[in-house]
Amino acid sequence: MLKLGEKQTLIVDKKVEFGVYLAEKKGDEERVLLPGSQMPEGLKVGDSLEVFLYKDSSDRLIATRKTPALTLGQVGWLRVAAVGKMGAFLDWGLDKDLLLPFREQPKQRVREGQEVLAAVYIDKSERLCATMNVYPYLRTDSPYKTGDQVTGVVYETSSNFGTFVAVDSIYSALIPKKELVHDIRIGETVSARVTAVRPDGKLDLSIREKAYLQMDLDGDRIMAALEAAGGTLMLCDKSSPELIREKMQMSKNEFKRAIGRLYKAGKIRIGEDRIEKTEG
Repeated sequence: MLKLGEKQTLIVDKKVEFGVYLAEKKGDEERVLLPGSQMPEGLKVGDSLEVFLYKDSSDRLIATRKTPALTLGQVGWLRVAAVGKMGAFLDWGLDKDLLLPFREQPKQRVREGQEVLAAVYIDKSERLCATMNVYPYLRTDSPYKTGDQVTGVVYETSSNFGTFVAVDSIYSALIPKKELVHDIRIGETVSARVTAVRPDGKLDLSIREKAYLQMDLDGDRIMAALEAAGGTLMLCDKSSPELIREKMQMSKNEFKRAIGRLYKAGKIRIGEDRIEKTEG
């Protein structure tokens, strides 16, 4: 069976003036053309060749000895070569660029020259296309364990679940909603800590440090904010979670833990509607 979007080893079944026809075995009715420009010297009927199968501009199955940057189901970075009426066209190393339909792009459409994280799939018309919805194609066999530091790119955000990240651009991961203390944009690269490896192999991440380390960092941030505000911040343990998140980029619990530690250390006073830096 000839496999669209994949590399296959086929044999030369027939030579013609404009190339050779390849098949899985000699005499098969299902054959694909390898153009003459792709033929190695001295190629004979019966020889084996590894080729990649895609469709030409007339939607005919065709073989090439070139290897594209991505094959069917793979995820990786591709450059936007052009933008047209149907979508964007990605340079994947073949003569014909790969279509990224508008419906397969996030809300903010891509632009020429941009590098995008995409996967290759077969659409309803049996053509190879790209999608930036890479979630179904990401791997779940990462080598990482709880506590490891990782780097990934954000490819989707959800108000219900959190921020979806492709670790190393290939592994499936999520920063849960409760771990988000500030907005992260699609396309942004993040450094994070693995907080859990789920039974299905997907990773849970946090962009916060471990609690005992994060308290020190949060305390430093609060003291810096106090200095910048002249010694008084109109925030306290009774302030709303939304206001604390907006002003300090931390959760209310994190804020309360940090100011509690600063209060015990004698660095601040906690009032009804504010905190103040102590003298000395």
